[in-house]
Amino acid sequence: VALKRMLNFNVPPVKNSTGEPVWKVLIYDRFGQDIISPLLSVKELRDMGITLHLLLHSDRDAIPDVPAVYFVMPTEENIDRMCQDLRNQLYEAYYLNFISAISRSKLEDIANAAIGANAVTQVAKVFDQYLNFITLEDDMFVLCNQNKELVSYRAINRPDITDTEMETIMDTIVDSLFCFFVTLGAIPIIRCSRGTAAEMVAVKLDKKLRENLRDARNSLFTGDTLGAGQFSFQRPLLVLVDRNIDLATPLHHTWTYQALVHDVLDFHLNRVNLEESAGTESTPAGARPKKKNKKSYDLTVSDKFWQKHKGSPFPEVAESVQQELESYRAQEDEVKRLKSIMGIEGEDEGAISMLSDNTAKLTSAVSSLPELLEKKRLIDLHTNVATAVLEHIKSRKLDVYFEYEEKIMSKSTLDKSLLDMISDPDAGTPEDKMRLFLIYYISSAQAPSEIDLEQYKKALMDAGCNLAPLSYIKQWKTFTKMASAPTSYGNATPKPLGLFSRVMNTGSQFVMEGVKNLVLKQQNLPVTRILDNLMEMKSNPETDDYRYFDPKMLRGSDSSVPRNKNPFQEAIVFVVGGGNYIEYQNLIDYIK
Repeated sequence: VALKRMLNFNVPPVKNSTGEPVWKVLIYDRFGQDIISPLLSVKELRDMGITLHLLLHSDRDAIPDVPAVYFVMPTEENIDRMCQDLRNQLYEAYYLNFISAISRSKLEDIANAAIGANAVTQVAKVFDQYLNFITLEDDMFVLCNQNKELVSYRAINRPDITDTEMETIMDTIVDSLFCFFVTLGAIPIIRCSRGTAAEMVAVKLDKKLRENLRDARNSLFTGDTLGAGQFSFQRPLLVLVDRNIDLATPLHHTWTYQALVHDVLDFHLNRVNLEESAGTESTPAGARPKKKNKKSYDLTVSDKFWQKHKGSPFPEVAESVQQELESYRAQEDEVKRLKSIMGIEGEDEGAISMLSDNTAKLTSAVSSLPELLEKKRLIDLHTNVATAVLEHIKSRKLDVYFEYEEKIMSKSTLDKSLLDMISDPDAGTPEDKMRLFLIYYISSAQAPSEIDLEQYKKALMDAGCNLAPLSYIKQWKTFTKMASAPTSYGNATPKPLGLFSRVMNTGSQFVMEGVKNLVLKQQNLPVTRILDNLMEMKSNPETDDYRYFDPKMLRGSDSSVPRNKNPFQEAIVFVVGGGNYIEYQNLIDYIK
């Protein structure tokens, strides 16, 4: 909604206005591109009058009779380039939108350039949009994509990090979270664990929200914001969780569709890039080998299959794709049959519409063609994506890893020694083996003896693993000693359902032979448990000493949780150091 408003020159778009939109160009930087691309397709941009969208730092020709909407970060080089655009008189009018708030001094630079270029009248509007975060789902956002390694787990936990670097990282995180709440139009109640990076974020965010509320004249949280109606009677809870409370989950192999796509394929900002396997036909001797085709697919909110199955265990997804395909084939035959009865070849709708009324049935078949073709496109897309995932599962035995790790994490008996798993040359990549071993190391109540550890290390080395992660986790484990008992992951192991029934049919697209049909048992991961305690106001040693911030309260005694609080209706969970799709899915299942 906020983006559409911006593209409409910062006026809410009128629903039923007839006539053409105002044609305009959109100029963005990489940050702006990352924010817009998961939310608006090229077609939607065109419907809003965007005829051209160009990167700020590309060579752009002057289009003097068209207004330009800029959507960029207020960085030094971006500002310089905008000033240059003004001097070169590229466009008719300039609507400058900054992703994050622009400083006073940079604003003056633009003003000076505008005066110098005699273009003051052309600069129509300058807006701080507070949109410095990327929305990937209706209920999920990430901070950034361009320089995500700047706010990653590694950046925050580097042993040699300086205080100034840490400040910068925290400010970056807080800026994005602040933008998120401005856009939401709500002031949260903040809870966080003590003595962690999450606490640093909480303190800074609380301060920033307070300062904004104090400045009544310029406060961003007064009534007319977009989300004002949404949360008016009740404020959301923001739970800031530190990644260090649970390092096993992000290392865990995945079994649900979306998490698998993210784990094994190249999946960024809702777009998956696949290399198509080159055709089987042999290349003539001496010819250059065929280039692999790169295909990219967008997995979006409007993709019904994805929305329905992104949280399903993989075998179920394979089965559903197969069912969709069969139901599509049935409909396709129906259209062909009706057409051939009437002696109409091809898609000649004109001829069809001229026939008499008893063809109503056929007409409806034809009017549903676009819908059918869209259905076909989605089936093809998911057939390709699921096949790519399946290749990884089979070649790396990911089903075995997933099941084995679940057993380790739920302290069940293991049917096969860990050493055998690591030494099996056919199971998984060196990274898969390292992930498995780290989960074992993190989850075990007491660390393996030195003798055992040496044996494991040798096996890992022989398997081609880099042992650096292990030495980090070793330090991490002694350092945290988890102030409390090791994290519990519940005690539910996945239940194999026997091999696939339908999918084993010879006609299936997916050769699932040998892949285990594992079904997940619902259990809450640590992040979900923490949220549950804090939302429902349950007393629990895990979360009882979490700090409490209410930016609206005048300095109350710090972090005293008010008694007799009602449970929260809405919550935002943010993991400092990076959440993941396993946790996202677990939270969704918890809500259900």
